[in-house]
Amino acid sequence: MTTKTKFELEFPIHASTYMLFQYISTASGLAEWFADNVNSRGDVFVFIWDDAEERAKLLSKKNEERVKFQWLEDENEVCYFEMRLQVDEITKDVSLIVTDFAEEDELEEAKMIWENQISALKHILGAV
Repeated sequence: MTTKTKFELEFPIHASTYMLFQYISTASGLAEWFADNVNSRGDVFVFIWDDAEERAKLLSKKNEERVKFQWLEDENEVCYFEMRLQVDEITKDVSLIVTDFAEEDELEEAKMIWENQISALKHILGAV
């Protein structure tokens, strides 16, 4: 079993936490920017990209705050991916904080994928 490295990325996004939460926690919201299509049944989400299909279990969800998934293929590991909303107390600026895991040799690629995905999200939100 290969060990994956945990990493965290922070993206400032000019949008309300309410609106942003819809895009990170619902199948229809995630389908707009994260994957070509997303379906959910109960706490299992199916993410579809081209001809690839990945299933993830929703581990936890806290309204307007965070959502945490685990790929079903990683079930025996402690790996997950989480999208957390953080609001600056003073400026009220909103940031989306992504926590994910990747194998050491895929770390930079994984970060780039998230940067591209969040860029697409910002574009949809008109928050570029």
